Parts: sequence; structure tokens; C-alpha cells
Amino acid sequence: MRKISAQYLFTSAGEPLRRGIITAGDDGTILSVEDTGGTPHERAGTEFYNGIIIPGLVNCHSHLELSHMHRLIPEGGGLQGFIAAVRSRREATQEVIVSAAEQADRVMYDSGVVACGDISNNAITFDIKRDSNIRYLTFTEVFGSDPLVAGTRMSDALAVADKAGEAGLPCQITPHAVYSVSDPLSGLIRQHINLESVISLHFLESSDERTMAQGHIETALGLSAMAGHLILVHNTVMTKAEAEMLASAGNTWFCLCPSSNMFISGIMPPVTLIRECTERIVAGTDSLASNNALDMIGELRLLHDASPDLPLEEILRWGTINGARALKMSAMLGSIEPGKKPGLLLVSPVDLVNMRLLPQSRVRRLL
Repeated sequence: MRKISAQYLFTSAGEPLRRGIITAGDDGTILSVEDTGGTPHERAGTEFYNGIIIPGLVNCHSHLELSHMHRLIPEGGGLQGFIAAVRSRREATQEVIVSAAEQADRVMYDSGVVACGDISNNAITFDIKRDSNIRYLTFTEVFGSDPLVAGTRMSDALAVADKAGEAGLPCQITPHAVYSVSDPLSGLIRQHINLESVISLHFLESSDERTMAQGHIETALGLSAMAGHLILVHNTVMTKAEAEMLASAGNTWFCLCPSSNMFISGIMPPVTLIRECTERIVAGTDSLASNNALDMIGELRLLHDASPDLPLEEILRWGTINGARALKMSAMLGSIEPGKKPGLLLVSPVDLVNMRLLPQSRVRRLL
């Protein structure tokens, strides 16, 4: 059993606690969270850290299988340029792909990630995810704009999903994006979505998407009506009217990946605009093909910089309890509460006067 304290506890279950004390069992289960009012009575045996303690982080959008593409694609090429570059450069030997994915998984874990929504177009990373200390939800992604190949694309995706099942990985068939799925393929995908499903959709990442396909909002609302949760990824060029309509569905989550957006198009997602419409905001790193690091704390800092009037407590919820809820993992993860095993992270240094993360803020795992 361990007693752990810091300057502030951001539990994602209530107000920040100044010098509160967490008691955790040997297996990482939270036994109690004590609000000391800032003046803990018992010091003996309590580990005290100079920084803030938060629950383990939840990365709602990654592509582990693209990790070998780190630094292969130049920045600023726009979405269509990025897609073309991924298609032309993603091929590599299995050894190279697996080695890079293993390293990326370790980096994410070391930087505090406890759960991840990961896109898979094949089964090459499944052994890594099965053996990882990170809890993965695998989105078996389907795409194909040619109606004539809809059946083949669906069969391929189902074969990948079967391999996920064999590896014991939770898995969900999911569409790639509105512009990349033909009507026949969309119909086939929807046969595998139900009210228990958590699905992901790359959504309005670039203004190009509006010319590549019509009916983005209608498609998203149709999917949200069929699924348990719909995670809309990127939302970079979303308008307030669109955000309001999508948020009104009640089960849509807005995943923001600021580093990736800046890498591809130099545009930050409209953080304040989306926050005015909903609290169901989560965060992701995207892949190393479009990001120089898999650093969730760095992503949250960028989001706070883009919307500085929001309290740090709320920004941290996007990367913890909101992510856990979006992925339907909040029974054990996402907040520091008795009975959960969320992991405990020390974040330091932090501007404790203005309650802001700093460019040099880093994560250290305590549990």
C-alpha cells in the first residue's frame, strides 16, 4: 500500500485537491482519496511530489501501424498531399513496421497513456497490442470510394477483425471518412454497427473534404443514431452550426489532434468554438507519420494554449475521464476514485500560480 500526495491532485472526478492524499493498493487500485484542505495531518509514510498528480492519459486516436513513417513525410503538404504520401511510402518490411510500432507503444506507455483508440488496416500490430500495458480499442478501418470494390474491401476488413478476435483484442469495424467510403461500402459497414458500438470517423480535417464529398453532417448523424458512441476525429474546419448539430445527438465525441493538424495543414482545431457547443471533447496524437512525438501532455498543452480561458482542470479531463468515457473504459480508468485502477502520473514542472502546463512539462509514472 502506498500513500501519495502532491501540490495538487487533479482527480478528474471533482475539484482539484491541494495536497490531498491518495491511498493505493499494491495492485494499483485506488483505496481512498483524502481532501486535506491543503494541510495534511499525516506526513509519515506519505510520498510527496512537487507537481500535480493526474490519472493515466487516454489517447483516443492513433495509428500504431504507421509508426515506421516517422519523419518520412514533409510538413505542410495539406491533407490530399499527406494521403498521397502515406499511400506511396507506407510499404516497408514487417520487421521495420513491427520494430517501430513496438517502440511507439513503449513511448506512449512511458508518457502516461493507459488506453488508446487505435486505427488498424491490417493485423501487423495485434501481437504488440495484445502484450502491451496499454489497453487498446482497435478500430478496424474500412475505406474504398469505388463502389465496385465494396465487397472486397468489406471482406478484407472482416478478416482483420477476425484476427483481432483471435488475439483477444476488442475491435470495431469503422469507416475511415465520409469522402473515402462509397455508398455500397457504407451500407456494408453499417451492418456491423449497433448501439453497443464505439466507432471512429476522420471528419472535416481539411476544407478539401467539402469538395471531395457531400453530406458530412447527415452521414455523421446517421452513424451516431446507430452506434453507442461516435468519435469524430480532427474537426479542424468545423463551423459552430455544424458542431451544435452534431453535439445535439448526445453520443458524439469530438477528438482533437492539434499537433497532427499543424503538421499537415498548419491549422489548429477550433477549440473554443467546439467547447461552446459541447463538453464531450477528447484528444489524440494521431500517428508518427503526422506528428513528431506521441506526447498526450503536449497535445493538451497546445489545446490549452488555443483556449487559455478554460481551466486546466477541464483540459486535463479531455485527456483522462472524457477519453475513458468515449472508449467505454471509464469503469476502471480515467479518474482517481476508490475502486478504479487509473494509473497515477506526476506532471512537472507546472505553473501552479496560473495553473498552466509548460512547454517543458513532462510525465512521470507513479503507478
